[in-house]
Amino acid sequence: MNPANQIVDSVMTRREMLRRSACGFGSIALAGLCRDALGLSSSTLNPLAAKASHFAPRAKRVIFIFMQGGPSHVDSFDFKPQLVKNHQRQVDIMGYRFDDFRQMTKRTMMKPLWEFQRYGQCGQPVSSLFPETAKHVDDICFLHGMHTEGIAHGPATLFLHTGSVNLVRPSVGSWVSYGLGSENENMPAFVTLMPTERMGGPQNYGNAFLPAIHQGTAIGKAEQDIKNIKIPHIANSRLSETAQKRQFDLLQQVNHSQAETSPGEDDIEASINAFELAYRMQINAPGLTDLSGESAPTKAIYGIGEKETDVFGQQCLMARRLAESGVRYIQVNYSDNHGGNPRWDQHSNLPQHARHAKAVDKPIAGLLQDLKTRGLLEDTLVWWGGEFGRTPFSQNKDGRDHNPHGFTVWLAGASVKPGIAYGATDEWGYMAVENKLHMHDLHATLLHLLGLDHEKLTYRYAGRDFRLTDVYGQVAHQILA
Repeated sequence: MNPANQIVDSVMTRREMLRRSACGFGSIALAGLCRDALGLSSSTLNPLAAKASHFAPRAKRVIFIFMQGGPSHVDSFDFKPQLVKNHQRQVDIMGYRFDDFRQMTKRTMMKPLWEFQRYGQCGQPVSSLFPETAKHVDDICFLHGMHTEGIAHGPATLFLHTGSVNLVRPSVGSWVSYGLGSENENMPAFVTLMPTERMGGPQNYGNAFLPAIHQGTAIGKAEQDIKNIKIPHIANSRLSETAQKRQFDLLQQVNHSQAETSPGEDDIEASINAFELAYRMQINAPGLTDLSGESAPTKAIYGIGEKETDVFGQQCLMARRLAESGVRYIQVNYSDNHGGNPRWDQHSNLPQHARHAKAVDKPIAGLLQDLKTRGLLEDTLVWWGGEFGRTPFSQNKDGRDHNPHGFTVWLAGASVKPGIAYGATDEWGYMAVENKLHMHDLHATLLHLLGLDHEKLTYRYAGRDFRLTDVYGQVAHQILA
């Protein structure tokens, strides 16, 4: 017998200590891996439990209607008489794309291709692209002085969703989930409907360095038939519900037994709660995408059953159902790609805007009407917009190029001042010049409406505190009622 391997006088050799504790090291590592995979910490028993806001919120939830590709603001909501007067004229425009900001460059102005008229008591001008949305202008706050980062779709789309053009950062919905949790213990806090795999793809609803539980739940994808969309991995096709319940009960029995032998271990309790959340979602979530129980008149206001509006109408109706169920942040994506280009991206053939507007106008108006009728618009913030706007001058004769320097988004509901236009672009609709709002400012304002201080909503990672707005952002108090 080798004396070196013996325990002498109750003193353990180093070799013996390592041999006996090896399994313990493995258990510690496994516990850490499980905790990280679930996005849990020892101080968080239910990571999606509703959390208190920093101050009284005006909104309980957000529905973001994303128009990928950049709809033309000067052809839709930002009327510029100078474009009509100077159609086809060469005008000096400074600082376009890669032009030297010290030089003036000639560009050919192109008038709006659709007629504008004023709507509602507020008299907001809206083009004939959006006749149904125009009926709701008295409930809408138009932000005409928007500007952002990124001249190309990819960077600008990432910036809209994450506040960064080139780094992996948490998405807006993930920050909302992290800050507030879910209103419904049976549902995730953040859902995105039919997102595209392009222009940032999953990063646009990703959690980045936030716990994984805060990643957006994607339902369907842009290239998929809406009839087949469902929450992925929510059902077990191999086992019956009875067998799944037995399996779940056994798993939780083991977890509870371990918890009893290790009192005070928060990680075990957190794992138990995470499994219970997943099981409750499996039972409750699938029905939210089933629209069969909705009345015919309700489906009609969304344009469901009509060729042009059926797909987006179903998405908007699902958004209302998700809002009712307690989901904090819902994104509705009009982002399918045709020929490799995102919708609304008309560098030529701008009349294609009419087809896209036809697909979304009635469903959006239906959503606003439905939310208002049900009393949900009072505490639901609806946000409409793309990653940027388009130029007032032409490209390829009958198209418009990207324009991050000035464009329009609009908000409705949740104590945002209704029936107003805030901010302005220049006489051409090119540069934001009055009451300018950067995308960081919009993010700060959205969080403020949810009762979150964008400067306090932070997460420590890699030695520093991160936030959605980085070191920027001012709340637009002027648009709050």
